[in-house]
Amino acid sequence: MNKLFIQLLNTRGLTPSFLDPKYEGLTDPFVLPDMKKATNRIKEAIKNREKILIYGDYDVDGITASVLMEDALKLAGVDPKNIHIMLPNRFIDGYGMSPKLIQYAKKQGITLVITVDCGSRNHEIIDELNSLKIDSIITDHHETSDHPPEALATINPKRKDFTPHPSLFNLAGVGVAFKLAEALVREKLIKNGQEKWLLDLVLIGTICDNMILTDENRILCRYGFKVIEKTRRPGLRELIQKARIKKFTSDSIGFQIGPRLNAAGRLETADIALSLLRTTSPSEAAVIGSKLEELNQKRKSEQLVAAKEIDSRGVSDDSVIIETGTWHEGILGIIAGRLVEKYQRPTFVLTETKDDILKGSGRSFGDFSLAEALAYAQNSIISGGGHAGAAGVKLEKSHLCEFREKINEYYRSLHLVDQAKYLKNHADLEVENLSDFSLDLLDDLKSLEPFGAGNEEPIFCLKNIEILESRKMGSEQNHLRLDVRGKDRKILKLVAFFAPENWLRIEPGEICDILVKVTENEWNGTRSVEARIVDIL
Repeated sequence: MNKLFIQLLNTRGLTPSFLDPKYEGLTDPFVLPDMKKATNRIKEAIKNREKILIYGDYDVDGITASVLMEDALKLAGVDPKNIHIMLPNRFIDGYGMSPKLIQYAKKQGITLVITVDCGSRNHEIIDELNSLKIDSIITDHHETSDHPPEALATINPKRKDFTPHPSLFNLAGVGVAFKLAEALVREKLIKNGQEKWLLDLVLIGTICDNMILTDENRILCRYGFKVIEKTRRPGLRELIQKARIKKFTSDSIGFQIGPRLNAAGRLETADIALSLLRTTSPSEAAVIGSKLEELNQKRKSEQLVAAKEIDSRGVSDDSVIIETGTWHEGILGIIAGRLVEKYQRPTFVLTETKDDILKGSGRSFGDFSLAEALAYAQNSIISGGGHAGAAGVKLEKSHLCEFREKINEYYRSLHLVDQAKYLKNHADLEVENLSDFSLDLLDDLKSLEPFGAGNEEPIFCLKNIEILESRKMGSEQNHLRLDVRGKDRKILKLVAFFAPENWLRIEPGEICDILVKVTENEWNGTRSVEARIVDIL
């Protein structure tokens, strides 16, 4: 092993089992609550040739979980003609089970509803299904109320009446759906090993939902990478081609595949992305893939317009940034996230809708909870809620000033100090000799993949590094290349895309401390080590 890699393992306290997780190490699915009830009911549905409705969510986790559940039911013996899928519309239905599924279920003669990535707080919908003698199985991973809905089965590792299993607590919605598929294998409804073909979907949904990539998620995603390389899904192969992905990493999944799938639900309907992952026709996949590519480009364009508009007028000096415009509802959360990164302050981004109503998304970090802030400002809004770090809100335009005042008043009441520390990058190791950055290190680092929450990509601090050459790149001269020299006189090339203005002013001869992530460059069959700049101190 590379010397730096050994130091990294010691710093993080990682064991050989972490580097080489085994599929056999997956947790018994039946430790999840109500799993046996769910498999028994599915057996009954198969025997009676019942019609089953899968109800998902409009984000990547919900879409992949919906397709996974359909595939699992088909593998278990359910006639594909008896499987229906319904996703909510972000702009009409919002998150969770929509009342429209009741009418759909009645019309189609559905006798069993299986939710994925939702349902844990939809007590009224479940009660109405019960009144119609329609059974329901909830598979979800979101926070629950003290008592789950009166569903036939509620499979959720976060149930408050269930002692959480540590390895399952951080599963994505698609991960919980996969555990049901595993249970169907144990019950001999699915042939052993066939469920592994579902792991490409688990990989995508887990990474795109920003789940912690340790324990069960690490095993699922490690094997998910093996499956996605030889995926049988024409739609996924089309996405991979459109995104020009040559090597599968957490970044290629999270920043290439994820945004393309999400673009459908953000700008039009998630059914487009759902159709892409369901299709068995390469020609149909090509048509849908082109549509998603078009939507993703439109999403990027609208984000750029919004960003330029906000930059041109500047943001307020308030503790919490609140920006309004006439932007598309589907991109508000992304814009808010970008403003948090740039200004290091919690942010709400609102857009004007009909009837003088503002709808928006918020993003936060550190000790400032958006959910608590919205509760404090509840008299100034029509509705709102979510999590500490992400939330949605709706208010009357005439109450905007009052809302801004209340949110910032709540922030001030907390007397928070040095919140920017939560956004700072921290180095795993300090390095002075650049000869330690070898191809062996690159190969060793691959054993740590997938990177993400709980297992971040390693950051190295290049200490007292001499700048030999500084060069701006790109048509707008906003990318940066640095050639730097270490204590051992070895030279390393560093790159930064969309570099901040102060980085672009660095001159040869300067001595800096630079945070980097090690990357591989391959040109004409020759591999070399480079690094991506994370920060310049």
